[in-house]
Amino acid sequence: MHIKSSTISLTVADVRTSVRFFVDHLGYAEQLAADGFASLSHDGGGVDLVFLQRGIDILPEHLRDQQASGVILAFVVEDLDGELARLQREGVVITLPLREEEWGERLFMVEDPNGIAVELVQWNTDSGPEA
Repeated sequence: MHIKSSTISLTVADVRTSVRFFVDHLGYAEQLAADGFASLSHDGGGVDLVFLQRGIDILPEHLRDQQASGVILAFVVEDLDGELARLQREGVVITLPLREEEWGERLFMVEDPNGIAVELVQWNTDSGPEA
């Protein structure tokens, strides 16, 4: 299988608040939007995102009332300390303070207004996957 691109689709209570968060704070751009739907992309080559309104009838019935839960979007960045300082200046609540794991991962977490967990990660140069 040859994958040309990747998109994560998340069902949320309020599509517009997630769109504003990801555009305003994480560098995404809105590509398409309709009632109960928005598609975002990132110039940095990160994964595309789709937000769907909970209850929207384009979803299979068994998925319509489920909301994104337990999903963590993890983005590897070049300057974790700089991103942390920027997000704090912008008033974004840090839900998991900056920490360093023994395997070389440095990270912190934020959440969008719909509770989507976003982890920003930087790997020590001697460990972890290539950025």
